Amino acid sequence: MRCIVSGRVQGVFFRASARQRAVGLGLTGSAKNLPDGRVEVIACGDRHELAKLRRWLAQGSPMAVVDDVECESLEMEAPDQFTTI
Repeated sequence: MRCIVSGRVQGVFFRASARQRAVGLGLTGSAKNLPDGRVEVIACGDRHELAKLRRWLAQGSPMAVVDDVECESLEMEAPDQFTTI
């Protein structure tokens, strides 16, 4: 799945928190800051765990203010780990 998260999501440990949450759910993928202030999260794994991550993304890290989360299905080979870029 690929999600684009908007709001105050850069500079508030959002990517690191997303990585921690994803790893805890057994997911692989990545989280990276986009030039426009949003964060892109790509996650691969069990669909139930992906749904849990999607719900978490709507709340975000403690200092984040999430305005919107747009997710789509993504067909790709799953990476070996979850990284922040």
